[in-house]
Amino acid sequence: MAETVLHVAVPSPVRRLFDYLPPAGDDPAWMAPGMRVRVPFGRQRLTGVIVAAGTSSDLPAAKLRRAEAVLDGRPLLTGDILALLHRAADYYHHPPGEVFAAALPVRLRDGHPARPGGPPRWWLTAEGAAVDPAGLDGRAPVQGALLRHLANGSAGPDELSAAHARWRDSLRRLEERGWVEQGRDSCLEPAGEATEGPAAGPHQAAAITAITGALGGFTPFLLEGVTGSGKTEVYLRAIEATLAAGRQALVLVPEIGLTPQALARFRRLGVPLAVLHSGMSDGQRACAWLAARHGEARVVIGTRSAIFTPLPEPGLIIVDEEHDPSYKQQEGFRYSGRDLALLRGQLAGVPVVLGSATPSLESLHQANEGRYQRLELPERAAGAVAPGVELRDLRGRTLDEGLGQPMIQAVERELATGGQVLLFLNRRGYAPTLLCHDCGFVAHCERCDAHLTFHQGRGRLRCHHCGADQAVPPACPACGSLDVRAIGLGTERIERALERLFPETGVARIDRDSTRARGRMEELLEQAHSGEARILLGTQMLAKGHHFPEVTLVGILDADQGLYSADFRAAERLAQLVTQVAGRAGRAERPGRVLIQTHHPDHPLLQRLAEEGYAACAAEALAERRLAALPPFSHLALLRAEAPKADAPNAFLAAAARAAGDPANVLVLGPVPAPMERRAGRYRAQLLLQADRRSDLHRLLAGWLPEVEALPEARRTRWSLDVDPVDLT
Repeated sequence: MAETVLHVAVPSPVRRLFDYLPPAGDDPAWMAPGMRVRVPFGRQRLTGVIVAAGTSSDLPAAKLRRAEAVLDGRPLLTGDILALLHRAADYYHHPPGEVFAAALPVRLRDGHPARPGGPPRWWLTAEGAAVDPAGLDGRAPVQGALLRHLANGSAGPDELSAAHARWRDSLRRLEERGWVEQGRDSCLEPAGEATEGPAAGPHQAAAITAITGALGGFTPFLLEGVTGSGKTEVYLRAIEATLAAGRQALVLVPEIGLTPQALARFRRLGVPLAVLHSGMSDGQRACAWLAARHGEARVVIGTRSAIFTPLPEPGLIIVDEEHDPSYKQQEGFRYSGRDLALLRGQLAGVPVVLGSATPSLESLHQANEGRYQRLELPERAAGAVAPGVELRDLRGRTLDEGLGQPMIQAVERELATGGQVLLFLNRRGYAPTLLCHDCGFVAHCERCDAHLTFHQGRGRLRCHHCGADQAVPPACPACGSLDVRAIGLGTERIERALERLFPETGVARIDRDSTRARGRMEELLEQAHSGEARILLGTQMLAKGHHFPEVTLVGILDADQGLYSADFRAAERLAQLVTQVAGRAGRAERPGRVLIQTHHPDHPLLQRLAEEGYAACAAEALAERRLAALPPFSHLALLRAEAPKADAPNAFLAAAARAAGDPANVLVLGPVPAPMERRAGRYRAQLLLQADRRSDLHRLLAGWLPEVEALPEARRTRWSLDVDPVDLT
């Protein structure tokens, strides 16, 4: 009888599965797809996932190596997840081992045991709390330091490792003396008290009825609701019905910053919640993933990678702010969390709700074609009135650090009447350019085709593309002049101006720099909600889904950035961003007002946005896309290449284009340099493939990629394929 062969997805860039014999002495009858297995791979030992088992292999039996150990007693990845990963690997034409690895938290990917429960934590016993740590400083200083640390509360391995080197032996001695004990915290967010929400309006009620009526089968919904229309209430009511049916719900949000706010609202469901995002420790993430896998977490809230979380009883999938480009992974396995949510819903037979005030053109097109059921919330909840939008012409006007006098006066009026103000500028740092006034020298990044951004608070120049960081020179490096000036605007500069103009008013700046420390985002949001900060200033982190009921004025300080981009999606994203930011105003009893500063007040996009809103802009953009045969009326794949020398990427892509030949129904465009040709010290180029029909594009890719991999030029570049790219830069 032929021996069983395990077909294993091993995390490697090779686009195939690898065959192994079962571990010696183990009965292969209990080994099943979805189990992890430790295998030899070259000189390494890697953790792979069993995808299938059979009795044949393309390799001779004598060349098959044995797996070393099966790490799970039952499959970690369930049937619908396995099917999702197979389909994703095929659709994105990505190595299956990397696709399957992406579905696992880091600790499980590294082969750690899949034990439920939170990571270990230690705390002082009553006896240990009575000990004076000073008595240990002479003979056991680490033990004394640990007692002091634990006197402030329990601590886990990550915290103790960061605070104390070689802490484990000392902690073990403290445990032996009975001064410290170990346990495990739950990794689930505690259930709140189940409470009822506000009464649903007629449009909300219709949406809730449609979604709950579809439970038990796959139906894609596009929930299109103006900002402040109560989309979250629709989500909550639909989840309540899902829970009542004994099923679990998965909610995707685009950014980590939205998860604390989502948690506060979702606790009213009265069930344990699991949270999954990259800001968590590896142990916390693995624990929450396993809690969902075992059915303990009834609701899972996470960013894009949470789409791979196993749910034994799936009932509903929600994608909030479905238009957000953050749902597309931009490195490695370049998948769309939104698109895989739809595929997962189809495979699991559950409804999928895509919600947004500014739906993507792709989703609008699907709804227009009848493939998605459209649900509309055209009015704000609780009788709130949509804010008026006004354009403010900056041409020829005197500006105070980017603030026009009408904007300053509007802020003064709102503050005087007790309102709260939100100012938006999608550029962090103090200034985007450092310029010598005498010789014209500009501080450039040595590794990118980009300027260095000046961060005054830290006294540093930083590249926002590769992360290069250096001190601000005391004089011009080119001519020695001391007249070196910060040119342009960033949130840090605006913050300084606001503190000078409104010295008695609290200002909260929310951007990637100000929220870098753990917990800082929550602190700043609390300042906003408590009224301690009357002026809120930030980048797009502040525009996404946040509810600030006291904000009565929104000021967009530079609406022109999106008018200059070469990306065909730039107009769509500008309209979405402006609409989302504007939607923070007037969400309670007091009416709101939106002022947009621009040097192009006559621009058709800004005019239409101010007078007719996002829906009119989206309709116009769809008509333009149809005429230009651009997505969603065509389908794209982007082959990117980069190398330390400029000629290598172009040579590789030219060879790839020749290998593609002249395919029927697919345009091969390029190669061309990337819009930012040099980044992080590497030269970049790209080749674009475009087809009217998706099937034609994928048929070409399936046959073409093996030829591309075999090209001699492929070994001299780093290259990747991006199917359905959302960023052509």
